[in-house]
Amino acid sequence: MQTIEVKTATGNHSKIFVGEDFTKLHNYLPSQKIVVIIDENIFDLYPDFFENYECIKIQASEKNKSLETVENIISQLINLRADRATFIVGVGGGITCDIAGFAASVYMRGVKFAFVSASLLSQVDASIGGKNGVNFDGFKNMIGTFNQPEFVICDTKMLANLPENEFIGGLSEIVKIALIKDAEMFDFIEHNAAEILSRDEKILQKLIVKSIQHKADIIQRDEFETGERRMLNFGHTLAHAIERNSDISHGFAVSAGMMFSAKISQHLGLISHNDVVRIKNLLTALGLPFSTNIDSKILFKTLINDKKKNNNEINFVLIKSIGTATKMRIKIDDFKNLISIFK
Repeated sequence: MQTIEVKTATGNHSKIFVGEDFTKLHNYLPSQKIVVIIDENIFDLYPDFFENYECIKIQASEKNKSLETVENIISQLINLRADRATFIVGVGGGITCDIAGFAASVYMRGVKFAFVSASLLSQVDASIGGKNGVNFDGFKNMIGTFNQPEFVICDTKMLANLPENEFIGGLSEIVKIALIKDAEMFDFIEHNAAEILSRDEKILQKLIVKSIQHKADIIQRDEFETGERRMLNFGHTLAHAIERNSDISHGFAVSAGMMFSAKISQHLGLISHNDVVRIKNLLTALGLPFSTNIDSKILFKTLINDKKKNNNEINFVLIKSIGTATKMRIKIDDFKNLISIFK
């Protein structure tokens, strides 16, 4: 097991335990009332363990990542007589962690919480960093909070139960970190794609630790996404538009969004054609998409309502080289043309 700490300038402190056995959860819990908010599929996999806790089961889907679901959770918390001393544990993938973290952050003006992260995407991204939220009117994470979990357990053995598409989708967030922060990590993924797809636990744990370390390093300097943390949105601007207009999962949409961003980076003279080919080849080797067939006009209509829009510009993340990212403001009209060419 490896422990990674997030200590922010505001005094928030979170610990991530990579490789810890989730059945040791009790070792990290405070001696107070515990309520578990859990993906019902995860509960069904481990009923003998989680039936020992007071559980609120949810259906983890983008459709259910909503205020309505949070209202239902709050009603159940009230019925369970949860008070401000109650400790909430979210157990599941990224959607469950987002919902549980948001519910904990608003219930009685906020109670402490933690996560047992059960998916690859959640272990390397969604459960780390304190961004909790729900969708609204089809727009991703339009309502949310910045609030750090007390701890996160990333049990890599739980990844063996992930459906293939969920596992592959999670790899996109690992590739994202490599593209914006770590050229050597990108090389390592290139040379170990087959082992990664076979879910080699040693290799996966190495990549998960590296991904979390890079993200934690950024968050400690920019907890509230006012500057450097925006780099973590690489690939996500187009991805959120793709998700709103299709049934494509977050990880697969991010993959297409990263390729879009890479092509724009080349168009602007930031990276070479060879770099774009390397990125495309790696995504292909991992079974990830590198384009979308959604009409560019539909994508643009969605994008102009994105959180990253600022007046008549879009805040966009590009790469200057594999392993180095940069931010740029692109005018709305220019962005519309770029989508029509490169999506």
